[in-house]
Amino acid sequence: MTEITPTKTLDVCGKICPYPDMNTMTTLKKMEKGEILEVLLDYPLSVERIPRNLKKQGHKLLATEQIDGPNHRILIEAHGLK
Repeated sequence: MTEITPTKTLDVCGKICPYPDMNTMTTLKKMEKGEILEVLLDYPLSVERIPRNLKKQGHKLLATEQIDGPNHRILIEAHGLK
């Protein structure tokens, strides 16, 4: 897999619902089209919910990776809804 360099990193490890989801969507709203957001998280429900919510908002899921234990990395291409 080609290494994707994120434009911005959002670390929401240690936060529980709804904060990882809300922080991700709020951050994406501030990003330009084509910018890449890296989300670092450890809350299992958000690992499932964030990709579903991206589709509804028009953003593109590039990758979801399990890093270690409950820690995950999600890469998202912003739609540029500003």
